[in-house]
Amino acid sequence: MLRITNFRVAVEDETPLPQLAARRLRLPAGGVADVTIVRRAVDARRKSNIGFVYTLDVAVAVAEGQVLSRLAGDRDVAVRAEEPLPPVVPGLRPLDAPPVVVGAGPAGLFAALTLAEHGYKPVLLERGRDVETRTRDVARFWRTGEFDPASNVQFGEGGAGTFSDGKLTTRVNDPHSRQVLDALVAAGAPPEIKYLHKPHVGTDKLRTVVAALRRRIVAAGGTVEFESRVTDIVVESGVLTGVVVNENRHIPAAVALVAVGHSARDTYAMLARRGVAMEAKPFAVGVRIEHPQELIDRAQYGALAGHPRLGAADYALVFQDRAAGRTAYSFCMCPGGLVVAAASEEGGVVTNGMSLFGRDSGIANSALVVNVGPADFGDGAMAGVEFQRRWERLAFEAGGRTFAAPVQTVGDFLAGRTGDRDFLAPPSYRPAVVAADLAACLPPPVAATLARALPDFGRRIRGFDHPRAVMTGVETRTSAPLRMVRGPDFISKTVAGLVPIGEGAGYAGGIMSAALDGLNAALAIIREYRPL
Repeated sequence: MLRITNFRVAVEDETPLPQLAARRLRLPAGGVADVTIVRRAVDARRKSNIGFVYTLDVAVAVAEGQVLSRLAGDRDVAVRAEEPLPPVVPGLRPLDAPPVVVGAGPAGLFAALTLAEHGYKPVLLERGRDVETRTRDVARFWRTGEFDPASNVQFGEGGAGTFSDGKLTTRVNDPHSRQVLDALVAAGAPPEIKYLHKPHVGTDKLRTVVAALRRRIVAAGGTVEFESRVTDIVVESGVLTGVVVNENRHIPAAVALVAVGHSARDTYAMLARRGVAMEAKPFAVGVRIEHPQELIDRAQYGALAGHPRLGAADYALVFQDRAAGRTAYSFCMCPGGLVVAAASEEGGVVTNGMSLFGRDSGIANSALVVNVGPADFGDGAMAGVEFQRRWERLAFEAGGRTFAAPVQTVGDFLAGRTGDRDFLAPPSYRPAVVAADLAACLPPPVAATLARALPDFGRRIRGFDHPRAVMTGVETRTSAPLRMVRGPDFISKTVAGLVPIGEGAGYAGGIMSAALDGLNAALAIIREYRPL
């Protein structure tokens, strides 16, 4: 098998890939037997010449040596070389009770799946409800403002990522990435996530994928329990011996993988009381901004905006505020998506972004956030949580105490006034929005940096800082506000047997990296313990 890298094809060239590959390898039309796309990215650096850049694995109908000899010196054609994953060898230490996995987000699901498929019969505990019930609960909240603290955008099967764009991009270079993507595709995710440079699943497809992963865990010998909140852990002489569910049920456990997500504040507090080592960590706070998707498409793709092979365009923006020593940046950009209500407790407004797989809402939205850290909120492990709460509650007050969100046009925000409701694109947040002063529900340094960043972003994407573009507040859950300290073996530094994993533990930043963290933690447990 030969691998071709950096293979550029014009976006309007619909020639079948086997023919293009044959031409690239200087072979006749029938000289290529098979082509597999390894990677495909959009190259839009020159809007007059937008194309796709491929990495391809090619099976040729002639001797590979002949092709390589003819293309000697061509660094973009070589024999494919991939290192196989090392075998998983179970350890010898006895395990008297099934390992417990706390939380059914990406980290918890892949930890439980990995353990189940290796014979460890994990018990997966999820405080929220199954994804089907949860979807109905969330839809009711968005429609009526009737909030359910047990079942919402943050809590329930699939975690917060279930109601998102379903992005699978990650900066983690992990050989198990292919394993995660294969599992997602087997569960119903689109096959192209295996090769797209910026893959996404979409919230509509993620819901079916999550349910399929749960069925696979159960089929492999695991147990999944909903509305099962871990309210305590039992620690004896620094060693975990069990967990308590819903305050009255004890489950023996020498190993518990804790994948609670970045919003389980009551669980954070309980773990801190039980001596689990935690430390404050930076995160970011800001707003959501919305534009007509057509505006972003034109800015990114020029005359090819709207081309069916390109889809909805995205963007990534960064502004270094040197005067303030802070950074403003776009986060969780959702092409063709919606801004959604993402509260996890009474009395606080939280926003997030979400897209269906088709990304066809006609509205582009992104978080615009600014970094904050212990210097802003204190060094205590729970200080970041209280900092988040403060601004979420102010947003709740600004919205009229009904889970309506405060909104403001860019023009009003920059001019220090409120009230304009002549929006470039109608706010998509539900159940309702209220015109308000966003600076009153943002930390002052965050508001100041955003005000300096918006004109800069407008210079890079024409129309981004349009005076009628709407911003919705507040975005506070960009990442966990703390980190549960663990060693290289994934075990807590202070409670033996407790394994903090995923985004909520401070070790991931999205669906893919959280899934990988859960998978790798499960493998560490497998290498230590015998199967049940």
